[in-house]
Parts: sequence; C-alpha cells; structure tokens
Amino acid sequence: MGRTRKPNVCRQLSRRALGCFSRDAGVVQRTNLGILKVLVCQESTKFKNVWTTHSKSPISYERGRIYFDNYRCCVSSIASEPRKLYEMPKCPKSEKIEDALLWECPVGEILPDPSDYTSSLIALTAHNWLLRISATTGKVLEKIYLASYCKFRYLSWDTPQEVIAVKSAQNKVSAVARQAGIQQSVLLYLAVFRALPFSLIGILEINKKIFGNVTDATLSHGILIVMYSSGLIKLYSFQAIAKQFMQQKLDLGCACRWGGTTGTVGEAPFGIPCNIKITDTPPLLFEVSSLENAFQIGGHPWHYIITPNKKKQKGVFHICALKDNSLAKNGIQEMECCSLESDWIYFHPDASGRIIHVGPNQVKVLKLNEIENNSFQHQVSEDFVILANREKNKNENLFTVTASGRVVKKHFNLLDDDPEQETFKIVDYEDELDLLSVVAVTQLDAEGKAHLDFHCNEYGTLLKSIPLVESWDVTYSHEVYFDRDLVLHIEQKPNRVFSCYVYQMVCDTGEEEETRDVDRSC
Repeated sequence: MGRTRKPNVCRQLSRRALGCFSRDAGVVQRTNLGILKVLVCQESTKFKNVWTTHSKSPISYERGRIYFDNYRCCVSSIASEPRKLYEMPKCPKSEKIEDALLWECPVGEILPDPSDYTSSLIALTAHNWLLRISATTGKVLEKIYLASYCKFRYLSWDTPQEVIAVKSAQNKVSAVARQAGIQQSVLLYLAVFRALPFSLIGILEINKKIFGNVTDATLSHGILIVMYSSGLIKLYSFQAIAKQFMQQKLDLGCACRWGGTTGTVGEAPFGIPCNIKITDTPPLLFEVSSLENAFQIGGHPWHYIITPNKKKQKGVFHICALKDNSLAKNGIQEMECCSLESDWIYFHPDASGRIIHVGPNQVKVLKLNEIENNSFQHQVSEDFVILANREKNKNENLFTVTASGRVVKKHFNLLDDDPEQETFKIVDYEDELDLLSVVAVTQLDAEGKAHLDFHCNEYGTLLKSIPLVESWDVTYSHEVYFDRDLVLHIEQKPNRVFSCYVYQMVCDTGEEEETRDVDRSC
C-alpha cells in the first residue's frame, strides 16, 4: 500500500482563505487539524517545558484543564503559560469532590438553558451530591442529592457524553453482624442519569439473592456487567432490566411518596429512592470466564479478548467472535517476553477495529480480516510493529578466572524490561491528529530518561521524538497526555507528592529561555 502524500501547508492555508471546501461542516476542522499535525511533526518544531508545579493532592487533566485539590482549583493549559481559571471555596473533607467527568455540549440539540451550551464538570462529592459545575468559572449550575442509604463513590460514562453511571461503594457486613449471622443482601447500587438536561433513569440495586457473591458491577453502553471472584463475567441488558423491574418512574424535582415518606426527588434529605429492584433472574445476554475479570469487546465484526482463567495463562490473550465464541484464526496472542511487568492488549480507540498489543520492547498493531472464501471466520494478522531502540545481542557473557587459571564463561539473559534498555511504558492515541504516542524509558546511571514518540497511526512510522527533561523513576506512578500542541506529564512520588510538567509546542528560535518552576499547595 502506497504512503499518503505529505500535505502542503501553504496550499491548504490558501484554499482555506478562499473558502475552497465542500459543504461538509467538518472539512474546515479536519483541514485545520491536518495543518497542525504537519506543524507538530516537522523537524524544526520543539516541545518546551513551560511550566512545572507540585501539589500534595492528586492532579488531574481533562481537555486543556488541569485540576488540583480534588477538582477545587482549575488551571487552563491552553495559554502560552498555564493560568488559573477558577478556585472554588474551601470545604471540609466530608464535602470534597471524589470523582468527576467533563461534559461537553452536544451538537445540534436544543437545550433549555444558555449555560447548557458550555462545557460542564459533572462532580460527585463525598456527601452524596451530584453537581454540575461550569468548566470555565467554577460556578455550581445544578445539584442533585443522591441518597442517604449508601455511599456513592465512582462516576463513569455508560454512553460517552450521554448517559452517566454513579456507582456506590460495596456494602460490607461488619464483624459484629457477621458473628451474629446477619447477611448483607444489597451489595452495591448504580444510579443512572441522562446527561444535560439532567434526567433520572433510575437507581438499580445489585442484590446477592439474585446475582450471588458479586465482586463488582458496572454499566457500559447499556450493558450491565457483573463480575465474580472466580473470573466469571455475566452481561445483561440494562434497558430490559429497567423496563421489567422498575417499581415507579421518578422525576427530578418532583414530589414523591415512597415508603411512607414524602419528599422531592433529588433534594435533601429525601434524595432518590432505589426504584429498580430485581426480583427474578434477568435474561442473560452473554457469559465468559477470564483471568482477573479481564474482558474487552470491540472490532469489526464484534470480537472479545480474554485471558484463559488459569494463573499460568497470564500474558496469553484469546481473541474470539462474540456471535459464537469461536476463536479467530491466529487468535491466541502471546508476546514472548521475559519481564517483571505484564504486557497488555486492547482494542484500538480509533474505531478501526484493530488491536494494540504492548510489551516492554515492542508495540504490535493487529487487524481482523475475513478469511478468504470464508466470510464467517476472521483471522488476526499484524498491521505493523513498533520496536524499541535497543542494542542487538545485549544478553551478557561474563568471564571469570578460576584459581587454576581456567577461564569460565557464564551466559545469562537480561529481562526484556531491564531498566538499562529502552522500554515502552505508555501507549496512547491522539484522535484529532491521528497519531500514536509512545513513552519509552531508559535508565541512565542513577536516573531514568524518557522520550515521547509520535508514530503514524496508519503505518507506524516514527514521525517525531520529544525528550522529557525531568527524570523518570520507574517505581513511581506516571500519566502522560498528548493533546494537540500540548504534552503533560503527571507523576506521583512517595508520601503523596504529585508533580505536573507542561510542555507546549514552540518554534525553534535557537534561543534558550528559563523554564518556569512553580511550587503550588493547591
């Protein structure tokens, strides 16, 4: 397959100025991103560390915004130097924000309030309030009191930007109750909302009498996923469950009588009653067993990835068709590597149906193809492979001399993730620029050095490499984000010390400027 022709930026800018585009509304945006991609990858472009900050609370990043102090303080990373957008009033620990999601306005929908057309932070507090906060001012636009009968702790998208799932902490029986023979029937709760304008779908209880000893449960794309300690995973239709077992439809802000108590739904102290209680086993959609409950669905047509449920099978991945559980041809993927850290695999987030398999010294991009003359079965083949930059035959030969003068040669193999060799740590995908970003780390003397590489998502070709100036300790926790013209590295050190390093794209002028280093307590 021939390589795509490199676009001419000057020609694209001229065509944009003249309005030489089709009527497709996305053409101008795609052209702009194409121009930015050329600028990002050209040799003269550098990424400079423009800001460094430290905090004693976790640091989060989302769409050009850096959050400190449990989302109380927000800094914009889009400007030439990061600047504070807002800082919400201090609150007691019992009211802090525990989890949050960024909601962005849908295109083409009519919303009831002008504030709905701007980005919002959907936040869950420690005292069970669900807040909608302006992403630019920090003002609380809407608040919902969830309940007092459980502790809600986690936020996730059931359907991205459309349906929110709020999960409670698991109910655990106290030691005294256990000795008294008291059993906990409700294991956890899932509250489900449609995004703006906020509307309640319902609160579902996961009951031990129906599902057994569940270790976890979650919602994804309308599917209730229930997991067990044995490695068993069961899938159910949440829509079918809600239709069959919803006791009463509830509307936020409306009066409700429940269990002999009257109150307003979503307001304290009444909150939201649990209105979806399963009384009989719902129809099972799918069931599979996988080591450590590792389970993913994706590809074209639908396939899933599991690890056989045996400890000795760790690092072995089976790619199977969802329709009949048949193993794809070449569907057993095992990266032959000897390392302390396991390799990992997942469906490519670019919706191409491909699969990314990451090991310490290589990144394999796999694709699913129909087998010739057999459209009912698919095979797994390599699309391309990215290899770490390593010396060949690095395995050592040591020579020792015995007392008699005899030379003895000892041969041993280094680990594939030996710190003195370049090792892949993070692989991500920048969807707007269509680039794969790969973080590679090498231990040099007492400290590690990392660089971020940009690869062509279509062919795997290395387009650019960016050195990170800060040292990289492989024993710390790291997150690296590549977002258009921004690179951000968040590091968690011992004793809950968090550091954030911000890099921005600059034109190489040959002049060195000092990096701003700011210590923050927020």
